[in-house]
Amino acid sequence: MNRLIFIIAAIVVWQVGGRLFLTDAPTAAAFPPVTGAEFQDHEKYTEDARRSQREDALKSLDLAWSDRCGAKRDNFISGLNHYYYHRQNQNERYPETYGPAGAAYIAGVWTTAEDRRIERLTQEAYAAGYIKPSDFDGMASQMVTTVVRGEQVRGRGCAG
Repeated sequence: MNRLIFIIAAIVVWQVGGRLFLTDAPTAAAFPPVTGAEFQDHEKYTEDARRSQREDALKSLDLAWSDRCGAKRDNFISGLNHYYYHRQNQNERYPETYGPAGAAYIAGVWTTAEDRRIERLTQEAYAAGYIKPSDFDGMASQMVTTVVRGEQVRGRGCAG
């Protein structure tokens, strides 16, 4: 009886081990070729949204330094949070949906002159001590962390 159980257990281990170690590794999901038409259905709406998000971010960043503290601080952070949330979200979702073509497309969309200005002004606000990544919600915080990487805080912002 013990010999039979041993043989059955050995067969089970052999089968499980064979499936785990001898089968090909699962391949990544293949993305169909992207022609660009895939973006057109919803891009007209997201382009308008991106334009509005840029305008809100620039309005926030154009505030006087004194308007970035106290009662007006929530408005200052909110305008930036909204912009950086959508930017980070699209940078994650487009590659998931469209693969490498989506990643290349969305990277190009978020590199306008306005985006570079928003990044530069964000870096200045960070260096002056007016913002820190933890001021922002999860996704926005990720993008702000990337934008201010390498910058050093030299000012005291609202504390000074």
